[in-house]
Amino acid sequence: MRYPALIDGKRGAYGVAFPDLDGVVAMGATIDEALLNAEEALRDYVLEMEADGLAIAEPTPPEAVIVPKGSSLVLVPLIRLTGRTVRANLTLDEGVAAFIDEEAKRRNMTRVSFIEWMARRVAADGV
Repeated sequence: MRYPALIDGKRGAYGVAFPDLDGVVAMGATIDEALLNAEEALRDYVLEMEADGLAIAEPTPPEAVIVPKGSSLVLVPLIRLTGRTVRANLTLDEGVAAFIDEEAKRRNMTRVSFIEWMARRVAADGV
């Protein structure tokens, strides 16, 4: 499930708001950080609503969202973390593995955290 969100701001200060979910917002110094924080804010909101026994709003289709000038429409995935890990053996092309390792190092991440981050970004893009 992906929720439409509006992102705006400028370098060093980006904000994300969910038109379907009043008061659910996130910030970040970069667009990537703002989107990761938005994913966490969405997840926290859903957990609180479920704990209170309240219904969660269905996401509006992206084409029905009015995008104010200066904002961009993005889709934020609702990824429910379980806290349990699973082992996944991957066989990758050597060049792809080198890219992953270089990018993970550049972003000060582990290989696993980078692959998880990439999966979240693909989910957000709806690809």
